Amino acid sequence: MAGIEQNEAPGQLVLVDGSSYLYRAFHALPPLTNSRGEQTGAVYGVINMLNTLLKDIQPDYVAVVFDAKGKTFRDDLFAAYKAHRPPMPDELRPQIAPLHQLVQAQGLPCLVVPGVEADDVIGTLATQAQAVGLKTLISTGDKDMAQLVNDSITLINTMNNTRLDTQGVIDKFGVSPAQIIDYLALIGDSSDNIPGIPGVGPKTAVKWLQAYGDLDTIIANADQIKGKIGEKFRAHIGQLPLSHQLATIKCDVTLSQTPQQLLRRPPDRDALIALYQQLEFKRLLADILDENTAQSTSDSAATNDQITCNYQTIVNEAALETWLDHLQRAEAFAFDTETTSLDYMEAQIVGLSFAIKPGEAAYVPLAHDYPDAPPQLARDDVLARMKALLEDPDKAKIGQNLKYDRNVLLNHGIQLNGIRHDTMLESYILNSTASRHDMDSLALKYLGRSTIHFEDIAGKGAKQLCFNQIPVDQASPYAAEDADVTLQLHQHLWPQIKNHSGLQRVLEDIEIPLITVLSTIERQGVLVDAEMLKQQSHELCSRMAEIEQQAYEVAGGAFNLSSPKQIQEILFERLGLPITQKTPKGQPSTAESVLQELALDYPLPQLILDHRGLSKLKSTYTDRLPEQINPHSGRVHTSYHQAVAATGRLSSSNPNLQNIPIRSPEGRRIRQAFIAPPDSCIVAADYSQIELRILAHLCGDQGLVTAFHNDQDIHRATAAEIFAITPDEVNAEQRRNAKAINFGLIYGMSAFGLARQLGIERGAAQEYMKRYFQRFPQVESFMEQTRETARQQGYVETVFGRRLYLPEINSRNGQRRQYAERAAINAPMQGTAADIIKIAMLNTHHWLQDSAIDARMIMQVHDELVFEVNTNIVNEFSEQLRKRMSSAADLAVPLTVDIGAGANWDQAH
Repeated sequence: MAGIEQNEAPGQLVLVDGSSYLYRAFHALPPLTNSRGEQTGAVYGVINMLNTLLKDIQPDYVAVVFDAKGKTFRDDLFAAYKAHRPPMPDELRPQIAPLHQLVQAQGLPCLVVPGVEADDVIGTLATQAQAVGLKTLISTGDKDMAQLVNDSITLINTMNNTRLDTQGVIDKFGVSPAQIIDYLALIGDSSDNIPGIPGVGPKTAVKWLQAYGDLDTIIANADQIKGKIGEKFRAHIGQLPLSHQLATIKCDVTLSQTPQQLLRRPPDRDALIALYQQLEFKRLLADILDENTAQSTSDSAATNDQITCNYQTIVNEAALETWLDHLQRAEAFAFDTETTSLDYMEAQIVGLSFAIKPGEAAYVPLAHDYPDAPPQLARDDVLARMKALLEDPDKAKIGQNLKYDRNVLLNHGIQLNGIRHDTMLESYILNSTASRHDMDSLALKYLGRSTIHFEDIAGKGAKQLCFNQIPVDQASPYAAEDADVTLQLHQHLWPQIKNHSGLQRVLEDIEIPLITVLSTIERQGVLVDAEMLKQQSHELCSRMAEIEQQAYEVAGGAFNLSSPKQIQEILFERLGLPITQKTPKGQPSTAESVLQELALDYPLPQLILDHRGLSKLKSTYTDRLPEQINPHSGRVHTSYHQAVAATGRLSSSNPNLQNIPIRSPEGRRIRQAFIAPPDSCIVAADYSQIELRILAHLCGDQGLVTAFHNDQDIHRATAAEIFAITPDEVNAEQRRNAKAINFGLIYGMSAFGLARQLGIERGAAQEYMKRYFQRFPQVESFMEQTRETARQQGYVETVFGRRLYLPEINSRNGQRRQYAERAAINAPMQGTAADIIKIAMLNTHHWLQDSAIDARMIMQVHDELVFEVNTNIVNEFSEQLRKRMSSAADLAVPLTVDIGAGANWDQAH
């Protein structure tokens, strides 16, 4: 055939069973979706399997073959062919088209031939390749393909990297490749609904084929087969020809391409980049962009529009003066700090980078102090010259996580003003459900650019260098790129935000101003009593030891209460407790939710939970907090995060102040260690039932609105409505049930969930909810309308316009769809509550800044603000604070604020 000379080595053909790959990837990998809720897991799995195969084999010729839609000739032969096989899963069907596109973009021929199966196309190509001396490797997990194996055709299973040649088929099946069709005809195939002979399994089929050689000879000797199996064989012998025909791979399909035409082409990089961006395959995108970068010139960025990079290193006065002039003239500029530490209280500036227009940036090294470091401008002199520019509120600054930069600049006596844009927050406002908002991830996602990572220049692990130790010639491109990419990200993200007035309002009026407020709180820090915490650690140790002894007695012996494996053995093997849930590997689960359910009826799970809770308090707080006291300030300084929680709530770390329990005595004791300095006290202000008040505002139910306006106990009022009694007649249990319903509705709790929480029958819980909705009909209407709105537009909004996207709201997977529906109901309330507390923080901060009042905001925890206040002005301060917090939003019901004061945080409640 054309293309191969007689004396030319023909190379190798690799044929990939794409349909086999597709199903294996779908079932082997956990569900994966992009930010739009599109299923991508099977595509990701197949592409990774293909990449691995091609890297290992490096074939000259290749094709990826998929089954076509519709019936094949086998359906005409046997109407029940594959009748038992379930239809393609709904989550898999939409992944086929993008997979085909990716295969083609990889430079691989993608074959889909109507009327036959992928096996038949592969069999035909392999047979044709053999005829021209071209060896073939078939990548599949399908046992039927073993019939094709010979000296020229081999199978490979990429799941376990095993190959099957002729001897491999004999070793695996007990018969030769030439006998495989007869073997399949005898045993049948339940997945394809090939009949076979009832009762004949692999061992019997192998025995007969080894004795008689082939199917025709077995049939000719049917009378010699003894026993019941012989009777079954003779009774069903008539269906063997059909089974044989169905199991035979067709090797004479008319194809438009010959094996020699299946040349592997170079990948279409532009198409791959576009598809990886669309599917949000970040690692694969980064890999191909890194390849592009390696192939490009050193001054060219690997972006889609190939912006030329002109990065400068400023090491003399003239260059600095030129850049200062550019910055002064610019309408806005992006900047970034390079520092010695991630601890904002300790970090010192090593250098500054700036960008004014895409592709042009500069780095000013100031404190690289490794041996033989080049001369640099004096840090104090440069910062002094830049102080006015950085402190100018009318000069707009753009950054990525500018709160950190503000904190670090304060270490050098510079008050950063003019914070106008933050790309981390712009990304977060556009889609808070996205998993990452760091610069590297955003550059990859929005710019198609693989940036220089810190580890690339600093190394990893214990030997990682601090920035001041990194050579200037490596540090400069990294730092300048940070400023450049930040500017480009802003130019990409900001127009999208400006198109939505609600998003712009949330960003400009709440999130950006909050940077300064949070920075101020962080640097203020909070006093903790280290000695008290150390004493609590000793007491927790003693209590944990007591629980361990009690657990040993119940379990009948000592065991490690921190070992899931030992807990599993004790609970489910030794004690025989019921298994309510299993791990993905099929083992009985010891997750907290499982233990909580078992603890309702058995003592040991509760002891384990108690031990876990105390252990976490000890390791996270009583042991750790004293170690986190800053030696210079004598205080603990947390870090608040604006771009983590999808609903807009703040989170904190190092330490996490959001998770200190308030309901347990041990948690409250930890709060006692958060103390006021001399002549001051702690004031804590907490919104009362804010999410229920927001629910009343959003749904407009007159019953709820009236109860809040009359300052009624909302749970008592709800119980009175549900049980048709007066509020005075409501008993403790009825109020408890009403409270569970009130808060359960906010989180989309079902009747089943309510029944579990209250320990009642599901029918009774259903009746409670039915009565609730009868008494508060607008609540049910609001919930259904919210679900429908979410289904139609894919997101819900807070009162202030913050959006929460719900990619799974229309999922065909019931569990994921129901979770999204619950989130749709909760998000407007929790998100609005987050917006309100942030507005209250802004109002309070400005008041404290503008007045001479002796008080400082030191913590924000959920719906609560905590202050240090001069003891002499607590009452005056509290009243002024109440006014500002209660007026943070104009709702249909009043915002009520509970305020307390004390020597420590616990007393302030």
